[in-house]
Amino acid sequence: MRFYRSLPSIKAMTFDLDDTLYDNMPVIRRVEQQAASWLYQQHPISQRWDKAQWHAFKLQLVEANPALRHDVTEWRFQQIKQGLEHLGYDDPKATQAAQTLISHVLEWRSDFDVPHETHQVLAELSAQVPLVAITNGNVDVDRIALGRYFSLVLKAGPDGRAKPYPDMFDKAAQYLEIPRQMILHVGDHVVTDVAGAKRNGFSACWFNDSPGSARWSPRLTSLPDMEIHHIEQLLALEL
Repeated sequence: MRFYRSLPSIKAMTFDLDDTLYDNMPVIRRVEQQAASWLYQQHPISQRWDKAQWHAFKLQLVEANPALRHDVTEWRFQQIKQGLEHLGYDDPKATQAAQTLISHVLEWRSDFDVPHETHQVLAELSAQVPLVAITNGNVDVDRIALGRYFSLVLKAGPDGRAKPYPDMFDKAAQYLEIPRQMILHVGDHVVTDVAGAKRNGFSACWFNDSPGSARWSPRLTSLPDMEIHHIEQLLALEL
């Protein structure tokens, strides 16, 4: 654990979810494989595009409509729906296929176990201060058994633009009714979490699970208040 400036008295904490409280990359890789397999099997017309073409189409959609970046579920839905329409489906058939696949994706997305250490840390912290989840993703915190620790869960899309935009930070601050500098945001991403927290008046804890420190991270343009390498280190804070 390393401090870059003195922390104020911390009265609440907000948490990023993906890649902060659990390793999200294996989950996403598995979901992408399951989604592609389902689509190819259930709707063979989709095989006219390979993986690279489907990905390129997804990027084209967000270039045409940047707001999709703020809602990953809607972005995927539009990728499937509009992609199938380009391949020959009419609107009702493409919509039905996209809706069905999205329902599966949301199930697969939240089908994993969170490390025991994370449960221990959140249980101890939530007994001392209120905790709020702020995520750019679409995981179901109740299905992964983390909902019990958070008094509020904010998701990009339904609750505003994605971090580092102020929308969800503002909602968290309004809900907590605590001076922003007394809210410690914990997250792994140097832009969406660290820069987002500092830009919006929160204290920032960078969860850095790589060997390098802040001074060796070129994307880190806003220095966090503190840096941890293991989630358990949060228990050393005086709350």
